[in-house]
Order: sequence, then structure tokens, then C-alpha cells
Amino acid sequence: MKVLLINGSPHVAGNTHQALNHMAETLREEGIDAEIVHIGMCAVQGCIGCFSCKSSGTCAFGDPLYTLLEAKAKECDALVVGSPVYYAGPNGSLCAILDRLFFAAGRHLQYKPAAAIAVCRRGGASATFDRLNKYFTINNMPVVSSQYWNSAHGAAPGEVLADGEGLQTLRTLARNMAWMMRKIAADNTPVPTAEERISTNFIR
Repeated sequence: MKVLLINGSPHVAGNTHQALNHMAETLREEGIDAEIVHIGMCAVQGCIGCFSCKSSGTCAFGDPLYTLLEAKAKECDALVVGSPVYYAGPNGSLCAILDRLFFAAGRHLQYKPAAAIAVCRRGGASATFDRLNKYFTINNMPVVSSQYWNSAHGAAPGEVLADGEGLQTLRTLARNMAWMMRKIAADNTPVPTAEERISTNFIR
């Protein structure tokens, strides 16, 4: 079993990476494979609502970051998304790629356990955490919880490792995710049969 962890920070070794890596180490201790993918510092194309993915099955842009994440989404058994806090919300580049990934390839992630991590200097973590969880809760993904909201604090790179409560929250989150993954793997119950989709527009 494997967890894909997405580092939504432009800083490859900053506090968001440190938080995700701490969780990844606990997952590995639990016998779960874990891979961190960094979105990088390059500009990320956002979704333009062209809907071509509905016929082609993949995003029209096909840039390397999207292609990589789509492939990882297919092979992973669970997902963790981590982001620094920018103006009480996730990194814009992260949201840009997640918008495309979930719209064009969300089917590859349905019914896989998921969790979000917010890393901040001081505030805004709860709003960031809430925003990221919305990707999961619109896509039939079981959201894994911890003993506290999944946030950790640090300003300069590495400071997050001094947040004892934050790190404990992440370790608990990792163990809870491993537990849920094992439960799902041991259960042969098929996923629910989906109803035909109803779309109600409020302006006609």
C-alpha cells in the first residue's frame, strides 16, 4: 500500500516538506510506502473550464506536473496534501493543479483515504485546512482525522520540527491513515453504486 503526499510549497525543503516527511516516516514505520511529490517553483497553469477532459479523460494541457500527478493518483492508495498558508489559504499554485487534477482525474482518487496538512507561521491554518478538505469531500474520499486539526507551525525552515504538538498530530494522523488503509484493504465490500448524476442549476 502506498500514500502519495503532495508538497504544495515552492520550497522543496521548507516547513511543509518537513511536516510531510515527518508523517511519511511514521507511515513507513507502519509498513506503508510513502512518496512525497513537490509541485516546484514554476508557474502552474490553472483550469480554464474547457471541459475537454470530459471527452478525452485527461487535462488538455498535459504539462509535466499534471501528467506526473495523474499517474501517481492512479497508483496510490491514499492521498495527503500539504500547503503553507498564504493569506489564510493554500498556495495558489497548489490550488491551480488540484483544480485540474480533481476535475480531470478525480475518478482515480475516489474512495481513497485523504488528509490535508496546513503549515503556518501563526494563523490561517484552519481556513487552509478547510479549503483543501473540500477537494476530498466532493470526490467520495474518506477524510482521515487526527487528535487535533492537521496544522503545524514554523516560520524559518526547520522551525516546524520544534512544534511538539503539531508533530504529534501528524504522527497520529499517519497512524490513523495506516489503520484505515488496512481496514479497507481487508474488506472485500465493493464501493457504493453511484446514482445517475443530478445537476441542478439555479439560473435557467
